[in-house]
Order: sequence, then structure tokens, then C-alpha cells
Amino acid sequence: MSTFVVLGASGTVGSELARGLEAAGHVVRRTTSRTPAAGQVHLDLVSGRGIDEALRGADGAFLLAPPGFTNQDVLLMPVIDAARRLGVGKLVAMSAMGADANPEAPLRKAELALEASGVAWNVIRPNWFMQNFHTYWLQGIVTQQAIVLPVGDARTSFIDARDIADVGAALLQRSEFNNRAFDLTGGEALTHTEVAALLSEALERPIRFEDVTPETMRPLLLSAGLPADYAEFLLVILSFLKAGYAERITDAVPSILNRAPRTFVDYARDYREAYPQSATR
Repeated sequence: MSTFVVLGASGTVGSELARGLEAAGHVVRRTTSRTPAAGQVHLDLVSGRGIDEALRGADGAFLLAPPGFTNQDVLLMPVIDAARRLGVGKLVAMSAMGADANPEAPLRKAELALEASGVAWNVIRPNWFMQNFHTYWLQGIVTQQAIVLPVGDARTSFIDARDIADVGAALLQRSEFNNRAFDLTGGEALTHTEVAALLSEALERPIRFEDVTPETMRPLLLSAGLPADYAEFLLVILSFLKAGYAERITDAVPSILNRAPRTFVDYARDYREAYPQSATR
């Protein structure tokens, strides 16, 4: 039995990963930046409070920066430094596919700091989550029966967040993949029109894809409460998707998990209840 710290343990990936580690018999410290409830420990990446306390005595940790922040390197480097100093045995950090393309990008700076830390490490760079459709993009589906994004007819090898969590849990528990980075994708590349058709079938109501301009998308992001710099960050990475950079399919998930990635049909069936039963205009 090992003790693992999971940052973002209430999030889409972290919650699944924590459950998987506990099911395997490990002790999990779920971090929170708020007042901790039972089973949680306090760790605030923005202020730096609680880092040592959360990591002390841990065998490994899963790292990710909270959404809404673009200075991921500033947030994660103190955790990496503390893990090295406190003798944490293994760090698995979640980045994003394409982060390694620019050495000056904050996520890449965090990756490089991890690689140079001397701690056994893995970096996982997932493609766009399937779960985004019932979280970030849900409002358009509910109010307009549409996926509203500035991405054209580009294909994306969407990945189920449960597969990301399974990979993270496997890498924390195993050493044969140490000190390697993995781009994580699903096993198929779909257009958003094809995604809309699959959701329509699963939800038994028509969902369409509406391609919009970045200028149209910007106020939608801001009205949803995103900080301006993070809204611009999203528009930039959506432009990369539109340019075709998210189409690539890798074999990382099957090579680590010895099974095929979940399909979008699997996701749509399993998360049907995450969508309201009826859409209203």
C-alpha cells in the first residue's frame, strides 16, 4: 500500500484517478484549496500554502494546474521543488497535447522543471476531453441544441477523461515507463459534426454543430465567467484544433493499459444523464 497525493482531486480527471487508486488499495490525499472536508488536505497552488504538508511522507503525486490560470509553471514549480526536497518517489504531471511545441509556453516550462528535478516522473499530454461536451460546451447544447465552437471541420482524437485517469493511476503505480512523456488520444478522430450526430443518437434529440468565428466565441467565454487571459488562451488552442493539430492518434493508451481507448459512443452512452432530458430555447 502506498500513499499518493492527487491535485485537482475533485475535478474531471482527478476524481476518477483518486477512486482508481483507492480501489487498488492505496491511501489517497485529495487536495483542495478550500477548507478541507473529510478525506481532503489543504493545498493552495496560488498562495503556495500547504504544499509541504500535503506531500510529506507521500510515495507519489499527481500534478495538474487548476483551470482558469495561464501561469501553470509558476503554480507547479513549487510543488515539484517540494517533492524533490521531501523525497517523494514519483510525480505524474498532466499537461496538454502540443505543450512541448513551444519551450517558452508555461506548461512546457513546468514539464522541463519536472524532467530536471531528479524525481522519477511521467508527463501525460491528453488531447481534448470528451467530457468537455457536458461541462464547458453544455450551455450551447441546452439553449441552442448546438455545439458552438470556432473549429470548422477539423478532426479531433477526443479522449475520455476516465482513460486519462486510468493512465495516470497506472504510471503512479508502475516504474517501467518512468521518465517518459506520453501524448494521450482516443482511438478515432471525429469532426464536431460527427460528434453532434453521435450525441443526437445517444440523447434521442437533434444536436447540431455551429461553426462560429473567434470574435463570436470570445464574448460567450467571457459571459461564462472566464478571465480574459484564459479566454484568449482557449481561443488560441481552439485555433490549433481548427488547423488540424488535434487529429493525430497515438498508441499511448493501449500500450500502457493493454486495452483500447473508450470510444465517443461509450462516452455518450455512459454520460447520457449528464445532459438535461429536454433542451429549451
